[in-house]
Amino acid sequence: MDHTLVIVESPTKAKTIRKFLPSNYEVLASMGHVRDLPKGAAEIPAAVKKEKWSRIGVNTTEDFEPLYIVPKDKKKVVKELKDALKGATQLLLATDEDREGESISWHLLQILKPKIPTKRMVFHEITKKAINKALDQTREIDMELVQAQETRRILDRLFGYELSPLLWKKVAPRLSAGRVQSVSVRLLVRRERERRSFKKASYWGIKASLVKDNVTFETKLFSLNGQRISNGSDFDEQTGKLKQGNKSLIIGEEKVNDLLKIFFF
Repeated sequence: MDHTLVIVESPTKAKTIRKFLPSNYEVLASMGHVRDLPKGAAEIPAAVKKEKWSRIGVNTTEDFEPLYIVPKDKKKVVKELKDALKGATQLLLATDEDREGESISWHLLQILKPKIPTKRMVFHEITKKAINKALDQTREIDMELVQAQETRRILDRLFGYELSPLLWKKVAPRLSAGRVQSVSVRLLVRRERERRSFKKASYWGIKASLVKDNVTFETKLFSLNGQRISNGSDFDEQTGKLKQGNKSLIIGEEKVNDLLKIFFF
Protein backbone atom coordinates (compact mmCIF):
# COMPACT_ATOMS: atom_id res chain seq x y z
CA MET A 1 0.00 0.00 0.00
CA ASP A 2 1.20 3.51 -0.81
CA HIS A 3 2.44 5.48 2.17
CA THR A 4 2.97 9.26 1.96
CA LEU A 5 5.13 11.19 4.39
CA VAL A 6 4.16 14.84 4.84
CA ILE A 7 6.56 17.21 6.62
CA VAL A 8 5.33 20.51 8.04
CA GLU A 9 7.11 23.01 10.29
CA SER A 10 5.25 22.81 13.60
CA PRO A 11 3.78 19.88 15.58
CA THR A 12 0.57 21.86 16.11
CA LYS A 13 0.06 22.19 12.37
CA ALA A 14 0.95 18.51 11.90
CA LYS A 15 -1.71 17.45 14.39
CA THR A 16 -4.35 19.66 12.78
CA ILE A 17 -3.90 18.67 9.13
CA ARG A 18 -3.51 14.97 9.91
CA LYS A 19 -7.27 14.65 10.35
CA PHE A 20 -7.90 15.99 6.84
CA LEU A 21 -5.63 13.46 5.11
CA PRO A 22 -6.21 9.81 4.19
CA SER A 23 -5.10 7.13 6.65
CA ASN A 24 -2.05 6.23 4.56
CA TYR A 25 -0.61 9.73 5.09
CA GLU A 26 1.86 10.30 7.92
CA VAL A 27 2.44 13.90 9.07
CA LEU A 28 5.56 14.91 10.98
CA ALA A 29 7.09 18.27 11.97
CA SER A 30 10.61 19.52 11.23
CA MET A 31 10.38 21.88 14.23
CA GLY A 32 11.52 24.78 12.08
CA HIS A 33 14.95 24.80 10.43
CA VAL A 34 16.92 21.54 10.47
CA ARG A 35 20.20 23.05 9.23
CA ASP A 36 21.95 26.34 9.88
CA LEU A 37 25.35 27.99 10.05
CA PRO A 38 27.43 27.00 13.13
CA LYS A 39 26.53 29.00 16.21
CA GLY A 40 29.82 28.37 18.00
CA ALA A 41 33.19 26.64 17.86
CA ALA A 42 31.73 23.36 19.11
CA GLU A 43 29.53 23.07 16.01
CA ILE A 44 32.30 23.67 13.45
CA PRO A 45 33.28 20.43 11.66
CA ALA A 46 36.83 19.28 12.37
CA ALA A 47 37.66 19.25 8.64
CA VAL A 48 37.40 23.05 8.38
CA LYS A 49 38.07 24.14 11.94
CA LYS A 50 41.52 25.51 11.06
CA GLU A 51 40.20 27.64 8.20
CA LYS A 52 40.14 31.37 8.98
CA TRP A 53 36.55 31.70 7.78
CA SER A 54 35.18 28.75 9.78
CA ARG A 55 34.21 30.93 12.78
CA ILE A 56 31.62 32.81 10.76
CA GLY A 57 30.50 29.74 8.81
CA VAL A 58 30.83 31.37 5.40
CA ASN A 59 33.70 30.53 3.07
CA THR A 60 34.75 34.01 1.97
CA THR A 61 37.46 32.53 -0.29
CA GLU A 62 35.07 30.35 -2.32
CA ASP A 63 32.23 32.55 -3.55
CA PHE A 64 30.79 32.96 -0.01
CA GLU A 65 29.66 29.35 0.21
CA PRO A 66 27.76 28.76 3.49
CA LEU A 67 28.80 26.01 5.88
CA TYR A 68 25.63 24.21 6.95
CA ILE A 69 25.45 21.86 9.93
CA VAL A 70 22.66 20.04 11.73
CA PRO A 71 22.49 21.60 15.22
CA LYS A 72 22.70 19.25 18.17
CA ASP A 73 19.10 19.94 19.22
CA LYS A 74 17.84 18.94 15.76
CA LYS A 75 19.65 15.62 15.35
CA LYS A 76 16.81 13.68 17.01
CA VAL A 77 14.23 15.30 14.71
CA VAL A 78 16.32 14.54 11.64
CA LYS A 79 16.69 10.88 12.70
CA GLU A 80 12.93 10.57 13.19
CA LEU A 81 12.30 12.02 9.74
CA LYS A 82 14.86 9.70 8.12
CA ASP A 83 13.33 6.67 9.85
CA ALA A 84 9.83 7.67 8.74
CA LEU A 85 11.05 8.15 5.17
CA LYS A 86 12.24 4.54 4.93
CA GLY A 87 8.68 3.24 4.76
CA ALA A 88 7.29 5.99 2.51
CA THR A 89 6.51 5.81 -1.19
CA GLN A 90 6.02 9.57 -1.59
CA LEU A 91 7.32 12.66 0.22
CA LEU A 92 5.43 15.95 0.45
CA LEU A 93 7.31 18.96 1.81
CA ALA A 94 4.56 21.15 3.26
CA THR A 95 6.47 23.90 5.07
CA ASP A 96 5.17 27.48 4.95
CA GLU A 97 5.01 29.24 1.58
CA ASP A 98 7.44 32.01 2.35
CA ARG A 99 11.19 32.56 2.10
CA GLU A 100 11.97 30.67 5.31
CA GLY A 101 9.53 27.85 4.61
CA GLU A 102 10.90 27.31 1.11
CA SER A 103 14.40 27.20 2.56
CA ILE A 104 13.38 24.63 5.19
CA SER A 105 11.97 22.37 2.45
CA TRP A 106 15.19 22.67 0.45
CA HIS A 107 17.32 21.82 3.49
CA LEU A 108 15.12 18.81 4.22
CA LEU A 109 15.68 17.67 0.65
CA GLN A 110 19.46 18.01 1.07
CA ILE A 111 19.49 16.08 4.35
CA LEU A 112 16.96 13.33 3.64
CA LYS A 113 18.09 12.70 0.04
CA PRO A 114 14.82 10.93 -0.82
CA LYS A 115 14.84 8.31 -3.55
CA ILE A 116 11.06 8.43 -3.84
CA PRO A 117 8.85 10.98 -5.68
CA THR A 118 9.05 14.30 -3.80
CA LYS A 119 6.87 17.38 -4.24
CA ARG A 120 6.35 20.75 -2.60
CA MET A 121 2.88 21.15 -1.04
CA VAL A 122 1.62 24.57 0.05
CA PHE A 123 -1.63 25.80 1.60
CA HIS A 124 -2.78 29.08 3.14
CA GLU A 125 -5.46 27.83 5.49
CA ILE A 126 -5.95 24.61 7.40
CA THR A 127 -9.28 23.38 6.08
CA LYS A 128 -10.21 20.15 4.34
CA LYS A 129 -10.91 22.04 1.11
CA ALA A 130 -7.54 23.85 1.20
CA ILE A 131 -5.61 20.66 2.01
CA ASN A 132 -7.25 18.69 -0.80
CA LYS A 133 -6.55 21.53 -3.23
CA ALA A 134 -2.91 21.61 -2.12
CA LEU A 135 -2.62 17.86 -2.74
CA ASP A 136 -3.80 18.37 -6.32
CA GLN A 137 -1.52 21.36 -6.98
CA THR A 138 1.92 20.29 -5.76
CA ARG A 139 4.97 21.91 -7.35
CA GLU A 140 8.76 21.93 -7.32
CA ILE A 141 10.83 23.88 -4.79
CA ASP A 142 11.18 27.56 -5.73
CA MET A 143 14.94 28.03 -5.81
CA GLU A 144 14.65 31.81 -6.14
CA LEU A 145 13.02 31.96 -2.71
CA VAL A 146 15.64 29.58 -1.34
CA GLN A 147 18.47 31.72 -2.67
CA ALA A 148 16.83 34.88 -1.30
CA GLN A 149 16.75 33.35 2.19
CA GLU A 150 20.31 32.06 1.85
CA THR A 151 21.58 35.48 0.75
CA ARG A 152 19.89 37.13 3.73
CA ARG A 153 21.37 34.54 6.10
CA ILE A 154 24.88 35.02 4.69
CA LEU A 155 24.62 38.82 4.99
CA ASP A 156 23.33 38.33 8.50
CA ARG A 157 26.45 36.39 9.40
CA LEU A 158 28.99 38.52 7.52
CA PHE A 159 27.81 41.84 8.93
CA GLY A 160 25.55 41.43 11.95
CA TYR A 161 27.60 38.64 13.48
CA GLU A 162 30.62 40.94 13.51
CA LEU A 163 28.80 44.15 14.35
CA SER A 164 26.71 42.99 17.33
CA PRO A 165 29.70 42.29 19.65
CA LEU A 166 30.97 45.80 18.93
CA LEU A 167 27.65 47.23 20.09
CA TRP A 168 27.77 45.07 23.23
CA LYS A 169 31.17 46.54 24.01
CA LYS A 170 30.52 50.16 23.07
CA VAL A 171 26.80 50.65 23.76
CA ALA A 172 25.01 47.97 25.79
CA PRO A 173 25.26 44.19 26.40
CA ARG A 174 23.29 41.85 24.12
CA LEU A 175 22.12 44.72 21.93
CA SER A 176 21.20 43.62 18.41
CA ALA A 177 22.90 45.34 15.51
CA GLY A 178 19.90 44.89 13.30
CA ARG A 179 22.15 42.71 11.19
CA VAL A 180 20.73 42.78 7.66
CA GLN A 181 19.04 46.10 8.43
CA SER A 182 22.44 47.49 9.42
CA VAL A 183 23.73 46.73 5.93
CA SER A 184 20.78 48.58 4.42
CA VAL A 185 21.37 51.58 6.68
CA ARG A 186 25.04 51.58 5.67
CA LEU A 187 24.11 51.68 1.99
CA LEU A 188 21.71 54.56 2.63
CA VAL A 189 24.34 56.49 4.60
CA ARG A 190 26.91 55.98 1.85
CA ARG A 191 24.47 57.16 -0.80
CA GLU A 192 23.50 60.20 1.28
CA ARG A 193 27.16 61.16 1.67
CA GLU A 194 27.58 60.91 -2.09
CA ARG A 195 24.53 63.13 -2.55
CA ARG A 196 25.84 65.76 -0.14
CA SER A 197 29.28 65.85 -1.74
CA PHE A 198 27.81 66.22 -5.23
CA LYS A 199 28.60 69.57 -6.85
CA LYS A 200 26.43 71.11 -9.53
CA ALA A 201 27.95 72.28 -12.78
CA SER A 202 26.37 74.51 -15.40
CA TYR A 203 26.95 74.06 -19.11
CA TRP A 204 25.05 75.05 -22.23
CA GLY A 205 24.75 73.72 -25.74
CA ILE A 206 22.95 74.49 -28.98
CA LYS A 207 20.50 72.29 -30.82
CA ALA A 208 18.66 73.35 -33.94
CA SER A 209 15.82 72.03 -36.06
CA LEU A 210 16.70 72.77 -39.70
CA VAL A 211 14.86 72.39 -42.98
CA LYS A 212 16.45 71.53 -46.32
CA ASP A 213 14.41 70.72 -49.43
CA ASN A 214 11.29 70.25 -47.27
CA VAL A 215 13.17 67.78 -45.05
CA THR A 216 13.39 68.65 -41.34
CA PHE A 217 16.33 67.33 -39.31
CA GLU A 218 17.91 67.93 -35.92
CA THR A 219 21.49 69.14 -35.52
CA LYS A 220 23.73 69.92 -32.57
CA LEU A 221 26.80 72.09 -32.09
CA PHE A 222 29.59 69.66 -31.14
CA SER A 223 32.64 71.89 -31.39
CA LEU A 224 33.66 75.53 -31.61
CA ASN A 225 36.88 76.68 -33.27
CA GLY A 226 38.08 73.06 -33.31
CA GLN A 227 37.43 72.47 -29.60
CA ARG A 228 34.78 69.96 -28.46
CA ILE A 229 31.95 71.45 -26.38
CA SER A 230 31.41 69.99 -22.89
CA ASN A 231 28.47 67.74 -21.98
CA GLY A 232 27.32 66.17 -18.70
CA SER A 233 29.73 63.22 -18.79
CA ASP A 234 32.74 65.59 -18.83
CA PHE A 235 32.20 66.80 -15.25
CA ASP A 236 33.40 65.35 -11.94
CA GLU A 237 30.40 64.81 -9.62
CA GLN A 238 32.51 65.50 -6.54
CA THR A 239 33.97 68.83 -7.64
CA GLY A 240 31.60 70.17 -10.29
CA LYS A 241 34.63 70.85 -12.48
CA LEU A 242 35.84 69.18 -15.64
CA LYS A 243 37.41 65.81 -15.02
CA GLN A 244 41.18 65.74 -14.81
CA GLY A 245 42.72 65.92 -18.25
CA ASN A 246 39.45 66.91 -19.95
CA LYS A 247 40.06 69.66 -22.51
CA SER A 248 36.49 70.29 -23.66
CA LEU A 249 35.08 73.81 -23.88
CA ILE A 250 32.46 75.02 -21.40
CA ILE A 251 30.10 77.57 -22.92
CA GLY A 252 27.63 79.55 -20.81
CA GLU A 253 24.30 81.22 -21.49
CA GLU A 254 25.86 84.50 -22.64
CA LYS A 255 28.13 82.76 -25.16
CA VAL A 256 25.22 80.68 -26.46
CA ASN A 257 23.13 83.82 -27.06
CA ASP A 258 26.04 85.44 -28.92
CA LEU A 259 26.41 82.38 -31.13
CA LEU A 260 22.71 82.27 -31.86
CA LYS A 261 22.86 85.87 -33.09
CA ILE A 262 25.72 84.98 -35.41
CA PHE A 263 24.16 81.77 -36.72
CA PHE A 264 20.49 82.66 -37.08
CA PHE A 265 20.01 86.41 -37.10
